[in-house]
Amino acid sequence: MPQTAADDAGPAEVPARLTAPAPGWVTRADVVVVGSGIAGLTAALRIHAEDPSLHLLVVTKDVLAAGSTQWAQGGIAAALGPGDTPEQHEHDTLVAGAGACDVDAVRVLVGEGPDAVRELIALGTEFDLHPDGELSLTREGGHLRDRIAHAGGDATGAEIQRALIAAVERAPEIEVVQHALAVDLLLAAGGGVAGVTLHVLGEGQHDGVGAVHCRAVVLASGGLGQVFSQSTNPSVATGDGMALALRAGAVVRDLEFVQFHPTVMWLGPESQGQQPLISEAVRGEGAFLVDFEGTRFMQGQHELADLAPRDVVAKAITRRMIETGRPHMWLDARHLGEEFWERRFPTILAVCRQHGVDPVTELIPVAPAQHYASGGVATDLWGRSSVPGLYATGEVACSGVHGANRLASNSLLEGLVFSRRIAAVLPGELRPWADPAPDHRPPGLLSGGLRRTLQETMTARVGVLRHEAGLAQAQDELRAVDRGPAEPGTPAWETTNLHTLCVALAAAARMRTETRGSHWREDFPDRDDARPGHVDSWLELGTGLVRSVWQPAPATDPSVQEVSA
Repeated sequence: MPQTAADDAGPAEVPARLTAPAPGWVTRADVVVVGSGIAGLTAALRIHAEDPSLHLLVVTKDVLAAGSTQWAQGGIAAALGPGDTPEQHEHDTLVAGAGACDVDAVRVLVGEGPDAVRELIALGTEFDLHPDGELSLTREGGHLRDRIAHAGGDATGAEIQRALIAAVERAPEIEVVQHALAVDLLLAAGGGVAGVTLHVLGEGQHDGVGAVHCRAVVLASGGLGQVFSQSTNPSVATGDGMALALRAGAVVRDLEFVQFHPTVMWLGPESQGQQPLISEAVRGEGAFLVDFEGTRFMQGQHELADLAPRDVVAKAITRRMIETGRPHMWLDARHLGEEFWERRFPTILAVCRQHGVDPVTELIPVAPAQHYASGGVATDLWGRSSVPGLYATGEVACSGVHGANRLASNSLLEGLVFSRRIAAVLPGELRPWADPAPDHRPPGLLSGGLRRTLQETMTARVGVLRHEAGLAQAQDELRAVDRGPAEPGTPAWETTNLHTLCVALAAAARMRTETRGSHWREDFPDRDDARPGHVDSWLELGTGLVRSVWQPAPATDPSVQEVSA
């Protein structure tokens, strides 16, 4: 546990485990993979390739294709083009991460990334190609090179998801259970993973709550987008994996680094839930931002102007919205032409037209909305969490590669690379079978009807703009939530998970008294490089209190200081 002073912000109490019926059935598997996006399916396929004798169980909350991967438009970043190098990709990642990246993790990402993408191609992923057969690479915000491989123009995630599902279907030894919500980890008497409880409905193999006894769990369950009122994330992104890990005693890191995508289609002041993303690749192809007067306000804001890192663009849009009293800004891509739109961005074109905007002839209304969680379950370079037998990969994890602000299109690459690394070590370090110990953690549950209240609190006080008074008020409101009777079931379990993460996120945001990357404190507008470090949070078992501490960063490579200064 981090050896630093306790958070004085007044932690709120959250359930130490979810109230749920006792397991009505029990099964066994060597390894349970929770999640079915690029991170989860890559982990399952690679573990199976490393040791085909292991019984692998993949559980997914909805159907295999329902997670965030299929929504990824822009592509996957890797140094695959002529003249590009991992060192250049590293430079761009570190600059975007605003001095908070784990340098070793970044070097793993960019160094192993090209081979990982080539393996994805060998698996059957069909990326867009030039007429000569070479990969068609584009550029997005923060990249100084064209290094974004894409598929179907703007349907990269859907194509990767298709290829991975097809590969899993070719490996019948990998058991898949759909419509399965991971409820809580089962812990062994001596500590560490002994299993996981699931709630399975519909087409799953079992009905109701049951238990899978296992030797390891790989969390690949995605992000926490539904913490906020507007998000590009699907409705299943309720942070279940992060909350489950917290309740098991795992450390989560840097939850305050929530990335708000700058160009999300504005659907009106009352719009809630998943919002249409206008990919950064549209700006990579020449679109630009303007205000209501037609002024290109990104000029002079950053050397890359409209292709600056996401936190820079999101802040610039938000500032101009505040200055002008307007609810959104505009993205101008009219000059790209209809033929280009139809070939390069057919999905975005269709979505815009569905919402009454034709980007071929009209400006697109855009405003920042929650997009990605750079923080998550703290892991080492091999995906190991602080709980023995618990691994994490993809958006649920904090591997250290994103720092304070994820570089565009590094997310798919992170899930790909670190799932491969988990598979390289997990078979050789599997723990012996252990029976789950009696669980004396006090259970609790919040009503599913509280979700909207939580989202409104977080959006208003822990969103793009943060300050001490708002964060303190958010913590007060989170402490005061109605803890009356709640019926066990998916709505209540998801809402309780969201509340747990709201509590941890608000505390972390209040503790970080600086502006860095995607964390913007109006009362501390400058970056404090004299005090680099991370905010680590964990659930104090036996009390139900979320504790957050400041974890000083280790000394960094001098060359990194030069790059990120």
